Amino acid sequence: MGKTFVLDTFKAMGAHTTDADEIVGELLEEEPVLERLRATLGDEVFDSGGKLLKDRVADRIFNDEGLRIAVEDILHPLVFERIGRRLDEVKADIAVVEAPVIFERGYEGSFAKTITVYTDEETALRRLEASGIGRDDAIRRLRSQMPVEEKARRSDYSIDNSGPPEAARAKVEEIYRDLVKLTGK
Repeated sequence: MGKTFVLDTFKAMGAHTTDADEIVGELLEEEPVLERLRATLGDEVFDSGGKLLKDRVADRIFNDEGLRIAVEDILHPLVFERIGRRLDEVKADIAVVEAPVIFERGYEGSFAKTITVYTDEETALRRLEASGIGRDDAIRRLRSQMPVEEKARRSDYSIDNSGPPEAARAKVEEIYRDLVKLTGK
């Protein structure tokens, strides 16, 4: 259970949802984006057929902050442009976007409200390890982001996702009801 559970719960309640990771996946299939990544990261992050090797990319960028920022500078503007287009297309009363680095890169002003979904560090590490990421790499990934306490402080809402699913679901329902009130519908 993680951010996906929270996003799915918002969707089940009637919100339009968008996952930035899905958009990144789409972008990583597009030749112009791949060309820019090749120019930034080199040929060694591609296999012989030209397919991007995401594990090699992750290894490079989470061990070199300059490269991580360079890759973010390529991907993030494209991701947020597509998020904006999708939100314009759906015209939903409530839309929830899951994007991990909103505050780090100054995109919080693009949203009417922000919600931070967080868990304690050990739970976050276990979840990353369960997805196949080694502990040292998981630590580097977590440390490359703003501390969750700071994100929660800057957010309009926060959801502690460390406990049982019912607790997170109850918080999502509370936030959703508040968002419905804010829309006046």
